[in-house]
Amino acid sequence: MWNNFRFIDLFAGIGGIRLGFEAVGGRCVFSSEFDEDACKTYEANFGEHPSGDITKINAADIPDFDILLGGFPCQAFSIIGKKEGFANETCGTLFFDIERILKEKRPAAFMLENVKNLTAHDGGKTFKIIKEHLEHLGYHIYAKVLNAIDFGVPQNRERIIIVGFLENVNFHFPVPVSIENRKVLKDILEQNVDKKYYVNDKIKKSRLERLKDKNYPKPYISHENMAGSVTPHPYSSALRAGASANYILINDERRPTEREMLRIQGFPDSFKIVLPYSKIKKQCGNSVAVPVIQAVAREMIKALTSPTRIKNNSSKSSCDYLKQGVLL
Repeated sequence: MWNNFRFIDLFAGIGGIRLGFEAVGGRCVFSSEFDEDACKTYEANFGEHPSGDITKINAADIPDFDILLGGFPCQAFSIIGKKEGFANETCGTLFFDIERILKEKRPAAFMLENVKNLTAHDGGKTFKIIKEHLEHLGYHIYAKVLNAIDFGVPQNRERIIIVGFLENVNFHFPVPVSIENRKVLKDILEQNVDKKYYVNDKIKKSRLERLKDKNYPKPYISHENMAGSVTPHPYSSALRAGASANYILINDERRPTEREMLRIQGFPDSFKIVLPYSKIKKQCGNSVAVPVIQAVAREMIKALTSPTRIKNNSSKSSCDYLKQGVLL
C-alpha cells in the first residue's frame, strides 16, 4: 500500500508539497487551491486544475485517501503579517476545514505546514487549540520547526511541520543533510542573466553604501531589513510573497530570476514557468522548500511501514519529548 499511497493536496499553491510526497511514492487524488494564478502554474506542471475554495467543498465528495497534506494559509500567524490568528475570517479559520475533512475521511496520517510563529502566536494559545482539536480526532501529534537551509537549499526558511498519525507509530523528524550535500549559491545561480533583472545605478549605489560588510565575498544575497541595513549572506533570506521588488538582491546588483527563486525553494528545473515575474515571485514566497517536505514524507512512510508501535506511557514527561525535538 505505502509504495503507492494516495494523498490530497489542500491549499496546494504551485505544488511544492505534492512534489515532496510524489518523490516517495505518493499519488495525488485531489487538490484544492483558491488562487487562480497558482492554479495556472499547478495545472501547467501537474496536468490538473485544482478544485477551488475548500470552504465550499463537501468533505464526503473528496475521494478516499491515506494522507492529508496542507500548507494552510499562514498570513494570519506570521510575524510579518497582522498576527490576527483565528480572528482572521479569510484564512486563519481555514484550519477548521482541515479538521472537518479529517473527521469525515479519517486518513491514516496528515502533514501540515505553517510559519514558525504559529507556536508563539497569542502566547501559545493558537497552537494549543490546533493541537487539542487534532488530538480530539484521535491523532498522535508531532511538531517541529525545520529550516530549509538544513535540507540542501541555500535559504534560511524556518517553518513548523505538524504531523499526525491515527496509530501510535514510531515517528522521528528527519535529520539535516550533511554539509557536503547542500547546495550553495553558485549552484543555483543562472549564467548570462538578462539585463531586465539588474537594478538601476541609483538603487545599486544606495544598497552598496549601506552594505554592512563591503568586502563580503561574491556571490552573496543581501536583503534590506526594517532599519534599512543591508546584510550580505551566503544564502537567501526566506522568500516572501509580499516582499518589495528589491527585497533580496544578488551581489546587490540584480534580482533573482524566476528559475533561481524556484531553485532556492528546491523545485526541479523541469518545473514549468508560465506566468510573469511578479506572479512567480509571489508564488515562490507562498510555497515550501521541497527538500524539507520530501525528507518529512520519507520519515512518515518509514513510520507507517514499520511494525513498531509505541505503547502509551503516561509517565513520559513533556521534557522527554522535547529532547527528541518534538513540540507538544
